[in-house]
Amino acid sequence: MNFTPSKLPARVAWLPKIKLQDKKVITRLVLGATPKLLPKIARKEKVHLDNAKMKDPVVLQGILHRHCRSSLATLFLVILCIVAFVLARLLDSSSNFPGNYSPKSIFAGITFPKYPRLHDPWKNPKRNPIEIPMTCSHTNSTVQITCPTSYYPLKFSKSDENLDSDLDPDPDAAMQPTCPDYFCWIHEDLWPWRETGITLGMVEAAKRTASFRLVVVNGTVYVETYRRSFQTRDVFTQWGILQLLRLYPGRLPDLDMIFSCADQPTVVKQLYPNPNASAPPALFSYDGDDATFDIVFPDWSFWGWPEIAIKPWEQLSKDLKEGNERMQWVDKEPQAYWKGNAKLTLSRKDLLRCNVSGKQDWNARIYQQDWHSEERQDFKNSNLANQCIHRFKIYIEGFGWSVSQKYILACDSVTLMVKPRYYEFFSRSLIPLQHYWPIRDINKCRSIKYAVEWGNNHQEEAQAIGKAASRFVQEELQMKYVYDYMFHLLKEYAKLLKYKPSVPPNAIEVCSESMACPADGLVKKYMMDSVVTGPSNEAPCTMPPPYGPATFHSILERKESRIRQAETLEEQYLNSQNNHK
Repeated sequence: MNFTPSKLPARVAWLPKIKLQDKKVITRLVLGATPKLLPKIARKEKVHLDNAKMKDPVVLQGILHRHCRSSLATLFLVILCIVAFVLARLLDSSSNFPGNYSPKSIFAGITFPKYPRLHDPWKNPKRNPIEIPMTCSHTNSTVQITCPTSYYPLKFSKSDENLDSDLDPDPDAAMQPTCPDYFCWIHEDLWPWRETGITLGMVEAAKRTASFRLVVVNGTVYVETYRRSFQTRDVFTQWGILQLLRLYPGRLPDLDMIFSCADQPTVVKQLYPNPNASAPPALFSYDGDDATFDIVFPDWSFWGWPEIAIKPWEQLSKDLKEGNERMQWVDKEPQAYWKGNAKLTLSRKDLLRCNVSGKQDWNARIYQQDWHSEERQDFKNSNLANQCIHRFKIYIEGFGWSVSQKYILACDSVTLMVKPRYYEFFSRSLIPLQHYWPIRDINKCRSIKYAVEWGNNHQEEAQAIGKAASRFVQEELQMKYVYDYMFHLLKEYAKLLKYKPSVPPNAIEVCSESMACPADGLVKKYMMDSVVTGPSNEAPCTMPPPYGPATFHSILERKESRIRQAETLEEQYLNSQNNHK
């Protein structure tokens, strides 16, 4: 018999809305089609059946009625437990959300943004639909490696199998998530040339302090070296740009850029008081400050720092995240921690005074880093993922900005940031009291001591600062966004060029093969670990518009206001301490 909802017998019409298959079984039982199942149901319902009762439809209907009701009751209880569990989890998570503080909290009025979650490269990794092979045919490092011909596809078609439409030659037409806020600073960094454009003379003028020149023509990269940089900064910076071309082949326009691998920016604003009349040289650097016009670019360490065994960022950020999960904030040492080369600057030497001594405990544990000793011990004591065991970590600049900033912010600890002068490409979006606690450069020991005492006495708020910083680094500083920042910066820069880039006479062609194949040791390992295996199946994020004057002023004022707020709390605390003496 074909049982459809409209053909069910009237004697089962009273049954609740359950699965059609269950109604079929019940109908067959009532009709006597499956008499073998009925004793099982009767035993479950604790009803004794004899032959007479098994033939009585009224008895059968009562048994089936009780069975269906008990089954539905069980199902209802299961569903109720699941709903209760989900609601409990939601309530628990909302109660721990960093923005939930009392009106008296210093966090009143602070918005903790919910960052868009990108694809996690460590969970269910997405395979690139196309792979760009990189093979080293020669193992002898003395053999000249030549770059393959046409090894980067110039464009993709929507008809390519398994490709998203985002890989169309016009990716900007695709709707993609908006890039993080710090991408807005691309517009600010290129502001000096917005009226004049960038001429060949402006590019050539930047050679004076530059390390190398990099030109992209028809998707091929050429490099002219002016002077060797410290260690392998230039090598891994060029390597990063090559990986960008592998990630987004055919999308980057021809360009001509001059790059400085120094610690400090060099294009001084005072020398160019009227940029519209006499635009400054166009120089790319790792950092900038309010007194310079350098164009800020991601530093080499995102692809590894082999001289001190720091892994590429994609792997290291994973290690730092796993390190955070091994220890809760409340279980960490309740002091501030810093380890580094204290001999670089007077400010770092002054930080040594903040170390604990027999006379004074400033709530800080300061360690001088001896890189030569660490190298002899294979950097066993320099694992960054094992250095997140203090509730507070100090960030202080060296000659310029410090590469350590992203590693410190990633630790779930409260970052105590000694007043910085320099910024890197993402750090201008960091907000005091939201991502870090500001520390005075003058009287830094006293300032550190108060910050630690405040954090230990306001643990919920302190943990929120640490979590906001690590969430920012883990979510907004993924390599996907690092490459997208490079892409949009170079694309906007290329739009300003007033000439057609050409290959310099002394430049040589470079590619991933020519750099990685002859390398050895950690240089080769980090290159192979960070190589982009093929084009992205996602288009770059969508560039946000530039800040308007009012928004720009508001951002700067908000930062200053938060810094003043922290300083006021510190002064009030010190005054109360002095009054009790």
